[in-house]
Amino acid sequence: GVGGLGTMGIKLAAALGHQVVAISSNPGKEELAREKGAHSFVVSGDPDSVMQEEKQLDLILDTVSTHHSLSPYLQLLATNGVLVQIGCTGPRPMQYDQATLMFRRLSIASSHIGGIPGTAKLLAFCQEHDIYPDIELITADRLEEVYGALQSGNINSL
Repeated sequence: GVGGLGTMGIKLAAALGHQVVAISSNPGKEELAREKGAHSFVVSGDPDSVMQEEKQLDLILDTVSTHHSLSPYLQLLATNGVLVQIGCTGPRPMQYDQATLMFRRLSIASSHIGGIPGTAKLLAFCQEHDIYPDIELITADRLEEVYGALQSGNINSL
């Protein structure tokens, strides 16, 4: 996804020199993804968009924090590709086609958080490359407006 965690992933991957493909269900996030360093963009719910990168990606960092289908993501992975879920989706099990994993030797992994040494190394890398999270300071009188925008997914209006 191209949200808070996703945009940090884009910035970090680009700074590491990777070819970055941003994936979102929202086509309106393409400009934001490219501004953060993505080289290309895939709309996960658009079969034509998915086909452009089909079986091309070695690694996908799945930052989506709601229950969603893994099928469009698995279509994008090259043989031996890995999908790493770092967005917590809750207790509902994720569904995927096991045959796709087996025949193309794909893997699904997850990660919660690194330890203190890994976090320190990441923060040092971010400082060295001027990578910072995007924030917007709001005043208390705007809480309802901001909450409504977050609920509707319309954070670009803030």
